[in-house]
Amino acid sequence: MQLRGQTQDTLWTLILTPSVWAGHFLFAYVAAAYACAPNTSIFQTIAGVRIAIALATVLSLAIVGWAGWRAAREWRINGGAFPHDGDSAGVRERFMEFSSLLLAALSFIAILFTAMPALMIMDCR
Repeated sequence: MQLRGQTQDTLWTLILTPSVWAGHFLFAYVAAAYACAPNTSIFQTIAGVRIAIALATVLSLAIVGWAGWRAAREWRINGGAFPHDGDSAGVRERFMEFSSLLLAALSFIAILFTAMPALMIMDCR
């Protein structure tokens, strides 16, 4: 079921936001580990890594926010009612849109919590 001005949700739209979260998580922790790996001057600031993580966080939040906004908009346009237990293309589409919305909200919060140590910790201690 595809209406004008809307997209058809697939598994790719469903896993987009957790994938962005996983990519952000991997980047943040690998970048911090790489910067702190020599372990010779643990009191030296890691400002460059913190800025890179902040930029990655803003980009990730923008992608997840857009995906969540798109899913919420299309879920409401398609009726947005519960339950999603029917056996039709329209019900499956609403279920995928609502699931995408919930995963986007979860991923948004998870990205914030992943970035929090990088914003609060100044060095490699």
